[in-house]
Parts: sequence; C-alpha cells; structure tokens
Amino acid sequence: MAIKGNSGELKSRSSASIFIVIGLCCFFYILGAWQRSGFGKGDKIASAITKQTDCSVISNLNYETHHGDDVVTADGSDKAAKEFPSCHAKYVDYTPCQDQMRAMKFPRDNMIYRERHCPTEDEKLQCLIPAPKGYATPFPWPQSRDYVPFANAPYKSLTVEKAVQNWIQYEGNVFRFPGGGTQFPQGADTYINQLASAIPIDNGMVRTALDTGCGVASLGAYLFKKNVITMSFAPRDSHEAQVQFALERGVPAVIGVLGSIKMPFATRAFDMAHCSRCLIPWGENDGLYMMEVDRVLRPGGYWVLSGPPINWRTYFGAWKRPKEDLEEEQRKIEEIARLLCWEKLDELGDIAVWKKRTNYDLCRQQDTKPNLCEPSYPDDVWYKKMEACVTPYPKSTKSYEEWKPFPDRLNAIPPRISSGSVPGVSVDMYQEDIQIWEKHVKSYKSINNLIDSGRFRNIMDMNAGLGSFAAALDSPKLWVMNVMPTIAEKDTLGVISDRGLIGIYHDWCEAFSTYPRTYDLIHANGIFSLYKDKCKAEDILLEMDRILRPEGSVIIRDNVNVLVKVKKIVGGMRWDARMVDHEDGPLVSEKVLFAVKKYWVVGDIITAHNKKKKVKN
Repeated sequence: MAIKGNSGELKSRSSASIFIVIGLCCFFYILGAWQRSGFGKGDKIASAITKQTDCSVISNLNYETHHGDDVVTADGSDKAAKEFPSCHAKYVDYTPCQDQMRAMKFPRDNMIYRERHCPTEDEKLQCLIPAPKGYATPFPWPQSRDYVPFANAPYKSLTVEKAVQNWIQYEGNVFRFPGGGTQFPQGADTYINQLASAIPIDNGMVRTALDTGCGVASLGAYLFKKNVITMSFAPRDSHEAQVQFALERGVPAVIGVLGSIKMPFATRAFDMAHCSRCLIPWGENDGLYMMEVDRVLRPGGYWVLSGPPINWRTYFGAWKRPKEDLEEEQRKIEEIARLLCWEKLDELGDIAVWKKRTNYDLCRQQDTKPNLCEPSYPDDVWYKKMEACVTPYPKSTKSYEEWKPFPDRLNAIPPRISSGSVPGVSVDMYQEDIQIWEKHVKSYKSINNLIDSGRFRNIMDMNAGLGSFAAALDSPKLWVMNVMPTIAEKDTLGVISDRGLIGIYHDWCEAFSTYPRTYDLIHANGIFSLYKDKCKAEDILLEMDRILRPEGSVIIRDNVNVLVKVKKIVGGMRWDARMVDHEDGPLVSEKVLFAVKKYWVVGDIITAHNKKKKVKN
C-alpha cells in the first residue's frame, strides 16, 4: 500500500510539474506578445524574438519554489493586493526630486534650485505614473540614436531653439537627431575625430567619460562607436526634456547640475570629462567646479573644454561679449588648471584639452600648491557640499601609470582591490563574484531570452556590488547604470569605475534622478532586504514602476519571505510576476522574481483623483 501511495504522489508531482512548465511557457509567450505591442501596436524586434522562444529551455529548471505565494495577515486572513490607481495625466513626466514648482522655492545662487529637492513622506504620490497616449516601444539600437517616437516625449521647443545647431528635428511622428550640437553643428563624428587627435580615444585607454551639460547627449551617443560609455547629465530646465531625449535614444544620462553639492560619482571614476558650451562658470568660486572635476578624473585622465571662452578672439563678436571679459575668463581657467597641476596638451581651434598628471611627483615642485582636502573618505559625497580643495592622489599610483585599456580592465583586478583600499574585499572574493554573476546571468537569459536580443537597451542594477552583473552582460547592444545604495555595507562604486563601467550613488528611499519610462530592464539584488528598516517596500516599487518602460522587465533577487511580500504588492501594480527557485535548487532560501510591466497609457485605468470622487459618491 505504501508503494501505491508513493506512486500516486509521484504521478501527482509529475503532473504538477508539467502544468507549471506549460504555465511558464504561456507566461513568456504573453511576455513576447506584450513586447510586440509598442504604440500598443508594433515592436518588430520583440516579434522576431518571440517567434524564436523555445520553452524547452526551462524544462530542466525547478519552478516550484516550495513556498506559498499567498501572504497571510496577522489575524490569519487572506488579504487582497492593494490596487494602485493611475496618477493624474499631469504627472506623465513627473520627476519627484526635480519638480519645477518645488524648485522655485530654493535660492538661485550656485544653481541650488536646480539640485535635488525631494518630496516629504506626506507629499509622495501613491499612484502609478501613466505613459502618454500613443506611447511606442523605442527603436532598437542603433536606430534609436537617430530616431525617437514623438509620442514618447512630445516637446518641440528644442526643434526651434536649436534648429541651426542640428540638435533635433521633427519629422512626421518621430524626432530625428542629426548628431549635431552647439559646438559641433557639423556632427559629433567630426568633433570626436578632432578630440582623437589629442586624446587616445581609439585604443581603449579612454573608456568612461563624463559630459557636463550634455544637451540631448549626441556626444555620448556617437562615442559608443569608439566603445566609450558616457555618463551625461543636464538639469531639468528651460531646455525641456533634454535628458529624457538622451535616454529615449538609448544613451546613459541623469538629471543633474554642478551647483553646491558634490556630484554623485566615485572619486577617480572617469577617463575623460567634457564640457561643450555647458555654461558652467569654471573660473568662479575659487575654482570649485574644476576641483570637483579633478576629484572624479582618474590620474592620467583628460578634461575637454570647447566653447566660450576658448578661441574668444575669433568669436567674441558672435557671442556678444566684451573681449576683456572673455580674456579674463580664460585666464582664470588656465590659472586654476595650473594650480591643479593639469598639463595643457593642446588648443585645437575651438577645443582645449588638459591632462591630469598620473602621479603627484611633478606637482610637488610647483611654487603655488592647492589647498588639499582634509584626510577623510573621499567618496562620502551624497548631499555633501563641494569644497574649494583638491582631493589627494591615492597613496600608490602605479596602477594608474600602467592603466589597462578596455576591455582588458573589465575583469582584471581593479586597482582599488589590488591596493587593499576597499575594506572587506579581497582578490579572491572579486574573482569569485565574477563567476557567481556569470552563472546568475546565464540563468536569467535561459528564462528571459529577450535579455540578449537587443530588446533591452537601458538597464539598471539597483544594488550593483562589484559590477559583475553588468560585466557579465557586457555587449554593444546594451549598457548598465550601476547604482551604489548610499547605505550599502561596502562602498564598491570605485571598483565598478575601475572596471570601465559607469555608476552612481543613490538612496532608494528617494526618487532617482531620471524621467519616467527610461529603463527597459531593472535588476534588484537584495534591495528590499537592505532597505526593510529604512523605507516602505511599496515606495521603492512605485519608483521602479515610474522609471520602467511599459512592457519593461524586472528581476528581483532576495530572500523568499521578502519576495512573497513584494509579489503581493506588485499584484496591484499591473505587473505580471512569477517567482522561481535559485539556480542551485529549492533548498536555497534566496529566490528570484521575474516580472513584466503591462502596457497602459493615460485613461486606461482609473486615476487616484477619480477614485476618490467615486468613493465619496
């Protein structure tokens, strides 16, 4: 009798497994169908990928988590998921920490009003940001570099303001980006070739760049041809949606400004910093802004300045500024550059290029030396005021003198680890981390085979660790915004930068500095466990929903008890979600939640405002 009982149990489990596999096949078929719907209508890439979907790849994985997905309240009752309404249509492009009305309450000195000013707990929206009517799936890269659907960012002002500079043109139902800029109306390619005559852009030595005051990020868009990844930033100001356009094009960008607080980047993060008529007063405030650029430039890195005051003798008339003012402005910049011990390499017509020394030896011989910042943790930058002092070089600069080109540096031992400057991270731990994430990413791709298809261009890692998720994904089809939570136990953003990847500090109790619908895939490893005593899980999920495109995907890796609660919340957010076991099997308490945000636009679901009216009636 016992044998019969076991046999029946085995049959039951076998039948259950078959139904689970069939169910997941249907889920990913539906995922593909959603991905096809762009405009609510056509995404050709997703259509092609869906046709290639082979559900047999999932049959060898155990999708029974052996944990119930139902959340039970303290009184033992099942409680339905809270349904989040749509926000009002006026919030379609809402950026919580760069809200225009709130900004006007702050001083204009040093651009303070353009910095981050986030809503209080009472002011946070508890609703889903809608997409505009007609929202379309972005074009695949590299077509997206040149074309953006008009409905996704329906702002024509730049087509008029920047018409002669070839920033952007409106053609039918799309915007076209010819690749021009204020300082390169003939196109970014020509401009970049000029830079390459003074800077080693072609050989991998320059991999990461920072573009201050980026406009629509055409420089960053075209630097991808050279395998250079650019962190572009610009404020949310009268040039409406410039950062939004950059991200719609598939180019890394954040809303930001050089004002009174430090940039949210690690020290020595970039190989090159660039300003093309960015209107930053470099010579003012005792060189404060140039000192901040010096902080984020690696030893041996480059600073490029084009536009006023460079070549003022030729352009003072066109700029409608007195020659004396422009001459004095350039004199101040040159003076600060010498104080910083930068070497001026060249002045190529409208472009000036400086190089930061690879070590401090030569700088010690200067008659005038800068004020060095107090010995402290140089990456403590979140909401910290800029200081008129110079960040000291690291104790050992040998690694920077022998700097590796990209892609060699992607998996090489980063200088910060080899020098022992990251407490708690050894060479062995770093190498093991690479292997772990290669395994995880391989598993992700077997479950969601759109990851490697070109369908996901803009990817975010909310808790990036050592950057090995991004390294395992490395491809010209995509880029990853590596985020280092400000409360992380180990600050490893500098390691990520050493690997030739881009990253940024952020506190996930606040909104990220981007527009809605700017990421195709969001990866969150342990983020809800990290923040469980800091802020509400639903606030973090609402922010993820805000920045995720319709039909975008989410991968959340965390403890099963945490994920069960997260899955309950997203059930009321118009996400379709499935929880699966860890790659090593069901006995591992860490699980993975895969989710897809449904396509919907303004008017498709009830708004918070109308919901309140309905309740009153």
